[in-house]
Amino acid sequence: MSEIKLKKQTAIVTGANSGIGEGVAIALGEAGANVVVNYVINPDAANDVVQKIKSFGPDAIAIKADVSKEGEVINMFQQAIKQFGTVDILVNNAGLQRDAKFHEMTLAQWQFVIDINLTGQFLCAREAIKEFLRRGIVPERSVACGKIICMSSVHQIIPWAGHANYASSKGGIKMLMQTIAQEYGRQKIRVNSICPGAIKTPINTAAWDTPQAYNNLMELIPYNRIGVPEDIGKLAVFLASDDSDYITGASIFIDGGMTLFEGFATGG
Repeated sequence: MSEIKLKKQTAIVTGANSGIGEGVAIALGEAGANVVVNYVINPDAANDVVQKIKSFGPDAIAIKADVSKEGEVINMFQQAIKQFGTVDILVNNAGLQRDAKFHEMTLAQWQFVIDINLTGQFLCAREAIKEFLRRGIVPERSVACGKIICMSSVHQIIPWAGHANYASSKGGIKMLMQTIAQEYGRQKIRVNSICPGAIKTPINTAAWDTPQAYNNLMELIPYNRIGVPEDIGKLAVFLASDDSDYITGASIFIDGGMTLFEGFATGG
């Protein structure tokens, strides 16, 4: 059992019914937080995550909402506040890919990824900050007024051919996160990004599900293993807790060294 660092706090985790979002939601629940498990499809999986969190002691609910839709985001926050009284932590995790060569990428492919990955983070962060400012600091829960964790990627700094929409969305998240952190630091609202490298999730199965694919992937990772959602969950708990109170506006890479550019290990 993890140390109870988030007791009496409430977190919303978007895209929390699978992959990284699921791992983060479970880790926050194990650390004592009540959790809103956001999903768009597969409610059964979302409810499984809810039951897992409840087994640790905190409460949890599943809420269906498309983060790219303003009305649905507002409604999700209203439901969360009605259920738990407030929101202390937002993990802006929901994201997806629609890959294509740049000259073949349709406007619909571009817009869909930007809408979910970037606009979705804007809409959720805006509602979270409204609630943080309304509520103010509650010292018995946290020294901060609120915490936002943006799920970015190593591709906020590593260009990715064939994924221009995805890489652009992650680059945008970096600047969105930093700007919000700067704007609301005086109100004691902390905003940071987690930047995963290769993590074993359904979104990137093709990169690791055969021996050849896995070996090819390891050529990019000095630490010589693929990450798992639990790795991200542990970092999310740290960033949501008062242990990280002096950290804001930071992009923390959790990638086994992928951003060390392993291809240059022998001199390029």
